[in-house]
Amino acid sequence: MQNDTQKYNESIKPNSKEIEILKKYFPQCFSKPETDENGTVIKEHFDTEKLAELINKDEVDIKKEGFTLNFLGKSYARYQANLDSETVIVPDEQNAETSSENVYIVGDNLDALQHLKYSYAEKIKCIYIDPPYNTGKDDFVYNDKFGFTAKELVEKLDVTEDEAERICSMNGKCTHSAWLTFMYPRLALARELLRDDGVIFISIDDNEQANLKRLCDEVFGEGNFVGEITVVANPRGRDYGGVARMHDYILCYKKSDLCELNLIKDENNEFKMFDERGGFELRELRNRNVKFNKENRPNLYYPFYINPKELDEYGLCTIDLTAHDGWIELFPLESQGINVVWRWGKEKSLKNLNTEIKAKPMKNGSFMIVEKYRESRMMARSVWWDKVSNTENGTLLVKELFEGKIFDYPKPIEMVMRVCEMGSYVDSSDIILDFFSGSATTAHAVMQLNAQDGGSRKFIMVQLDEPVKKGSEAEKAGYKTIDEIGRERIRRAAEKIKAENPETKADLGFQTFYLKSMPQNTLDKIKTFNPKDLFTSDGDIVKSLGETTLLQTWQIKDGFGFNCNRKKIDIAGCAAYLLEDEKIGKYLYLLMGMEEKSVKELIRKIESFELIADKIFVYGYSFDFDALNSLSTNLKTLKNRNPIEPIIRY
Repeated sequence: MQNDTQKYNESIKPNSKEIEILKKYFPQCFSKPETDENGTVIKEHFDTEKLAELINKDEVDIKKEGFTLNFLGKSYARYQANLDSETVIVPDEQNAETSSENVYIVGDNLDALQHLKYSYAEKIKCIYIDPPYNTGKDDFVYNDKFGFTAKELVEKLDVTEDEAERICSMNGKCTHSAWLTFMYPRLALARELLRDDGVIFISIDDNEQANLKRLCDEVFGEGNFVGEITVVANPRGRDYGGVARMHDYILCYKKSDLCELNLIKDENNEFKMFDERGGFELRELRNRNVKFNKENRPNLYYPFYINPKELDEYGLCTIDLTAHDGWIELFPLESQGINVVWRWGKEKSLKNLNTEIKAKPMKNGSFMIVEKYRESRMMARSVWWDKVSNTENGTLLVKELFEGKIFDYPKPIEMVMRVCEMGSYVDSSDIILDFFSGSATTAHAVMQLNAQDGGSRKFIMVQLDEPVKKGSEAEKAGYKTIDEIGRERIRRAAEKIKAENPETKADLGFQTFYLKSMPQNTLDKIKTFNPKDLFTSDGDIVKSLGETTLLQTWQIKDGFGFNCNRKKIDIAGCAAYLLEDEKIGKYLYLLMGMEEKSVKELIRKIESFELIADKIFVYGYSFDFDALNSLSTNLKTLKNRNPIEPIIRY
């Protein structure tokens, strides 16, 4: 595992992900690569003119120059986005006591995202993050793990030695470039995790708002910008700096055009008209947008016929799609001199005649076809000035939960609930991710929202085990790290939600996982390990890591996620683990060394179909040469079924 990951990371370049995508979708644009004497690829050849030819349609403009975002460290940031984490995933012992599907990860969020991409790529519906604001003070200092010399960066990133030195010098700084270098790989990985109908919301203040907007344009695509929400977090304003700042921002980007944000509850909505189906207001059926007109939407351009003598209690006239004597013909009125169209086609209009659509007489003697609009929700506005946005509400709630102020400036739960309401569905187990979890407001919001609307959303929280400030109220209360506060808040919030909603079926628990570096003595053993040594392995490396840690790390690596069907199997005294998923299949994991009797029993079970495994993974450090050879030989010569090539990992 460690050696495999290191070898993979050594082969990575800043553009590895982009090259992989191009090879997948445009293989015809690659010519034969240059290789060395060992057959290793040293240079790829990509024909940009051929790519331009493939996509050169009238609606695509091939540009040779454009507006780009450049900053010191960008190549290094792209490089980081392609790396794999060299940490392992350690399950908390208490996880066995919970059936919750919610997940709380303690560790660096870059490591977490690098792990998550294998099991959760294109599976996250909504992401909300509140990253550190770069005010030039201690609230943000770029301290990502930095294990490279300037010379190594020159080789890996293809940059000059001077630029490499400047990149190295960013560590521990709070410059714009350092902040962008910090955010870029995290956002790039976040995009990988989002479903095609997924959406990300990012809180930010004035210090990096402009840079974040340009960065997101590059990572998510300028065309996927949904909007920027101005959040009036402090109505009284902060009286310093010349202008009393009252607001922050939330940037919103979708993964693709398949994403459609949900409407939110309209607190001010009061229907004044009612029929047997309930309350409604009137909305014009004509589409005033001149982009949709008679020329390009001819099926939406047709006449209604209005009976001006038959009116209901609200003065609305009966209509039909068939002409009658004395009835008035009405096509969509022009907009800006253009024949626009109706929003509904004929078939839908026919089904809703005089129940959901009627004609409204106008003062000028004309008529308007109107729809009875019954929606009590509305599209979210670009300015949030109501109580949900007030930071003081977030502070008071956490203070109430903990009976004291132990966390500075937590986001108000109502605001995050609104974000979750916009970005996820009630009737599905959508996953909501927050990889700057802080006081775990997002986890609290997900549980509260589920309790209110009966939803089954799940959350994944990630928080670095960052020490609390010396002498702070949090330290006085016994908390050592921010993640401890976050997890305790989830527990207390769950108790409160359950007390207030005793009938709720919302998932109010969570599993905890820790991201840990391998112990040095284990790394030393890995460095000196020789699989050809003829000795009986005692599984020291597995013992130092723990079977559950190794299995959990591979479980995520192989796409099973945190909540899969896992079964422990005894094979003549040797423990094996079978993981099963209807999409992935059945994978068998052999973590400890096997004696010959266990090898024979495994083969018997497979040949008799007592045990079915699509793939078999072997931890090479636990097997001596003879055992590994025996296992491989027997799996390749199975009776009654196709041979299996074991996958050896180091």
